[in-house]
Amino acid sequence: MDGRGTRRMTGPDREQLSPCVCSTLRMVSRAVTQLYDDILRPSGLRVTQFSILGAIARLGEANLRQLEHRLAIDQTTLTRSLNLLERDRAIDRVPHPDGRVKAMTLTSKGRKALEAARPLWARAQDRVLRELGTTAWADAQRRLGHLLRVAVKKRRRIRGQSRVRPRRVRRGSL
Repeated sequence: MDGRGTRRMTGPDREQLSPCVCSTLRMVSRAVTQLYDDILRPSGLRVTQFSILGAIARLGEANLRQLEHRLAIDQTTLTRSLNLLERDRAIDRVPHPDGRVKAMTLTSKGRKALEAARPLWARAQDRVLRELGTTAWADAQRRLGHLLRVAVKKRRRIRGQSRVRPRRVRRGSL
C-alpha cells in the first residue's frame, strides 16, 4: 500500500552468496519478499503488511510489543508500517487501560484486504514450496528457527549489558 519500489535482484547477484550469514539471509529475504509482493500486488498489500494484518487478526487486538515479539520486527519499521495501514484505514487504534500502550484492531477494510490477499499469499507460498520442496522447507524452517532463537537470545544478552563502558586508564599510560 505504500507504493515504494524495491530494486530487483538480477543476474549474477543471485548466484554469488556471501560467506556472511547476515548478508546471505538478507539477500534471500529480499528476493523472497519481492516474489510475495509481486504476487500480492492485486490485493494492494505488501507481504509485510499482510503479515501485520494477519497477526492482528489472530490476536483480535494487538499492541506494539506483541507485534514486535510475534513478527520479530523492530519498533521503527513496525511503527512505519502501522502508520501506513492506519492511513489506509486498514487498522484502528483503540483505547487501552494503560494510556501509554498503542493497541490496534482490524477495520472492516483491513479484514477485507486480508481476505482478498490470502489466496494470493497461498499462491506465492505454493510456488516457493513447489520449487524448494516441503521436506527441504521443513528442514530450513527448523534450522532458521534455531538461528532466530540464538540471535534473539544473544541480542537480549548484549542489550542487557550496560552500554559501552569507558576503559580505565592506568596511571602513567597517557
